[in-house]
Amino acid sequence: MSIRTLLRLRKRLKSRKPEFRRYCWDRKLKLRRKSWRKPRGLDNAMRLEYGGKWSGRKRVKIGFRGPKAVRGLHPSGYEEVLVYNENQLEKVDPNRQAIRIASCVGLRKRVLIESKAKEKGIKILNPLR
Repeated sequence: MSIRTLLRLRKRLKSRKPEFRRYCWDRKLKLRRKSWRKPRGLDNAMRLEYGGKWSGRKRVKIGFRGPKAVRGLHPSGYEEVLVYNENQLEKVDPNRQAIRIASCVGLRKRVLIESKAKEKGIKILNPLR
């Protein structure tokens, strides 16, 4: 299958994927963030998959993964490369990679990176507005 088809398939699979919640996420405020930890307790009902509300919860399993060919790719189909300075643009392949300028880069250097990327035809995932 083509990359474009697999990206559409990944998007469809992701829409059906349940929201994996951590054990006891509703009891502790700090666990409300979208974090997943595998339940490891000896008598943990979620790990054993029995008992009340924990038996109905979905756990992270291998069957929920997306297609291997597009795993880790940006939704646009490009591979993301984090860039800190303009010298790193030399290693980027514009046909299959796109750059994301690091958040710690200042405005002056960001403008330089963006102008060089435009010359080389490299896609920028987080350009200045």
